[in-house]
Amino acid sequence: MKNLLYIFAIVLLTSFKVSDKAEKEINWITLEEAIELQKEEPRKIIMDVYTNWCGPCKMLDKNTFHNEDVVDYVNKNYYAVKFNAEGNASVTYKDKTFSNPNYNPANANRRNSAHEFSRYLQVRAYPSMVFFDESANVIAPPITGYLKPQQLELYLKMFKADEHKDMTTQEKFNEYYKNFKPTFKE
Repeated sequence: MKNLLYIFAIVLLTSFKVSDKAEKEINWITLEEAIELQKEEPRKIIMDVYTNWCGPCKMLDKNTFHNEDVVDYVNKNYYAVKFNAEGNASVTYKDKTFSNPNYNPANANRRNSAHEFSRYLQVRAYPSMVFFDESANVIAPPITGYLKPQQLELYLKMFKADEHKDMTTQEKFNEYYKNFKPTFKE
């Protein structure tokens, strides 16, 4: 019986995985902080536009925004902003302050009214990613839907290298997409 207790204790203690490194995270900041940082060190901005009730938003956060390759690339090359598209925080952008005057605190984790800034950015689905250039100008219409790490990699690298500027037609984007070789691990 004593031996059985020792074996049980050893199995129990060794069944917990101890990680020698902490899970990496994207350095999320506010849009105002990102714009202020651009003055010292110009970088593009990626904005994750989400809602509290959105399942694909939670999957994007868990599976893509915690992927080590995505975390490393975003933290090195972008300022990352999380924005609750139905939240009640005010946002100042281009000398205009946006709010959510119809926000209902009772619906904080359910569908709520759309934030004025979401409408300004023309976000129509969640999750959406909005990319801004080094002067905080919106680069392209929002990219909507859940993206796996390698799918997001295409946009991260395309906007980082300004390759989007050469894509004046859908055919040019399709060619870029076809030739893109992802390196991020899924």
